[in-house]
Amino acid sequence: MEKKEQLFENYLATKIVDCCYHIHVNLGPGLLESVYEEVLFSELTEKGFKVERQKQLPVIWKNKKLDLGFRTDLIVENKVIIEIKSVQEIHPVHPKQLLTYLKLSGLKLGLLINFNSPLIKTGITRIVNGL
Repeated sequence: MEKKEQLFENYLATKIVDCCYHIHVNLGPGLLESVYEEVLFSELTEKGFKVERQKQLPVIWKNKKLDLGFRTDLIVENKVIIEIKSVQEIHPVHPKQLLTYLKLSGLKLGLLINFNSPLIKTGITRIVNGL
């Protein structure tokens, strides 16, 4: 069963990257993260994927749910977390943030996408949580 889930996650990642490529080609770098989030949400839902925006992730500490305000940018098919950036450069904290989101949610695959890269292929980082 796990192999089948991995294949589905990889399939989703391929479709997400393809959407990001087309968005980057058409809009280019330099816009706000919220613009890329809205457009990517629109593209993925048009393709028939279930996408959640700004989903809150609780932190459980000593069996107590803490409302700390962590929010994912996008979650596709409850399988892949997308963290969108539009920054000059990705800092070490950005992949760590996404890995923490994966751990909190129990999901296995995340894509860190920096739309401010000259080439989108250099702006995408795949982050895994025990995959």
